[in-house]
Amino acid sequence: MAALRGGGALWRRGWLPALQLVRHGSKAVTRHWKAMHFQRQKLMAVTEYLAPRPAIPPRCLAPRKEKVEEDNGYARLLRRQVEEVFRDNRMIAVCQYNSMPDEDMVLMRHYLRKHNIEVKFVLNEIIRPMLSQSKYKNLLPLFVARNILLVSPETKVKEMLRVLKGVPQINLLGACIDNTILSRQGVENFAKLPSLEAAQGQTVGALALLPSQTSSLLQGGSVHLTALLDEHIRRLQAGETGSPDESAPAQSSGAH
Repeated sequence: MAALRGGGALWRRGWLPALQLVRHGSKAVTRHWKAMHFQRQKLMAVTEYLAPRPAIPPRCLAPRKEKVEEDNGYARLLRRQVEEVFRDNRMIAVCQYNSMPDEDMVLMRHYLRKHNIEVKFVLNEIIRPMLSQSKYKNLLPLFVARNILLVSPETKVKEMLRVLKGVPQINLLGACIDNTILSRQGVENFAKLPSLEAAQGQTVGALALLPSQTSSLLQGGSVHLTALLDEHIRRLQAGETGSPDESAPAQSSGAH
């Protein structure tokens, strides 16, 4: 047994594992939580800061008035101008304005002014409060970035789209035409419609065609009956005039 034990010891001494785990020592945690001493607790309670009470209770004081920021005169003037723009124009197009050369901007204004379309630069701080209190509040989501307004007292939608097609820096977002809010696709569909005069002419022609057809249908029976009666009378008259001629040869034959 001793030999086996000795051999086992030698075998253990010569064998090394393939994986060795090495543990690095660390300092023991000696600072555990400990309850504060009773004397120190009394000292902390005695020396605790107590804020002095006000001489007058807060409920007896008058409530503080919140200061309301009043708009200056220039902001009111700009808001009044925007209200006049929405009131005096039938077409108001909202466009996103991107940076572009001044020469291109002047050229675009020139082409739009030929069709009685004006360009208005507005600030979101001015127009958003006005829209929130008006019937155009559904236009608020369009005024996020830097925008411009294309306004006209007439609905020159085709001309506006033709000019904007050559200016990629100006993107049409929506419009309000005759107090109707339209999206970009709605504005394009509106431009495909005929003019008001042509539509009125087509409507008048369609309305006048129906009464004329009804009148012709109602008069057709009476006209046909009148033609039949005229033909019958003509035949009767022809028969009366033709009977004496036929009786005359019969009398002459009897005389012979």
